Amino acid sequence: MNDHVRDLASVRDASERLHTAVAALDNADVTEPSRLPGWSRGHVLAHLARNADALVNVLEGRPMYSSGQARDADIERDAPRPLKAQLVDLRDSSARFQETGAAPADWSRTVELRNGVTDSAARVPFRRWVEVELHHVDLGIGYELEDLPDEFTEREIAFLADRFAGHPEVPSTRVTDGTRAWSTGRDSKDAGDAPEVTVTGPAPALLGWLAGRREGSALRTEGGPLPVLPPL
Repeated sequence: MNDHVRDLASVRDASERLHTAVAALDNADVTEPSRLPGWSRGHVLAHLARNADALVNVLEGRPMYSSGQARDADIERDAPRPLKAQLVDLRDSSARFQETGAAPADWSRTVELRNGVTDSAARVPFRRWVEVELHHVDLGIGYELEDLPDEFTEREIAFLADRFAGHPEVPSTRVTDGTRAWSTGRDSKDAGDAPEVTVTGPAPALLGWLAGRREGSALRTEGGPLPVLPPL
């Protein structure tokens, strides 16, 4: 069961960490490359602000973005802004998301995101939490996967393992940090079959691999090479 109230509080805390870290940058820092190919830190910040507004649209029953082209154009438009403008926009858009999340609503309803993807409204705060935490790491300003809250890391591993579950190009895989385990990839031929591959490593390293943030050099595999995952 998703606890949207608790997740909204987690989004608020993660956003405050992000805002504090961004406020310590300067205009030159914002123009530097992020860890995402082709994106500056300004692109990441612009995306985070526009994503907050897009998820407000989702919660209020509007299309998440008017189009994919408009989404990309808005990010390109906002990316070159100086730090002060980026930070004001980031704080204001975060506040709009929190305000919308605090409004009375039917959190059991189904909402539509991008590309026809649907989910329960109660999971939207967690989706925003993912955006804030992972893109904070993507900025490359000292916040790493190892700094993420343990609860977030565990839940995002489970979310991504479920996302790749049943994918025909990913071998049936057991993912484990030595204590917890998740299953992903295509189904075994028989329900009782062992997974084709077992991937073991620290939870942050597992998350980095599943989220496309790390190549998996800190992970151990049994039964075959580290599976190649489709892009998110």
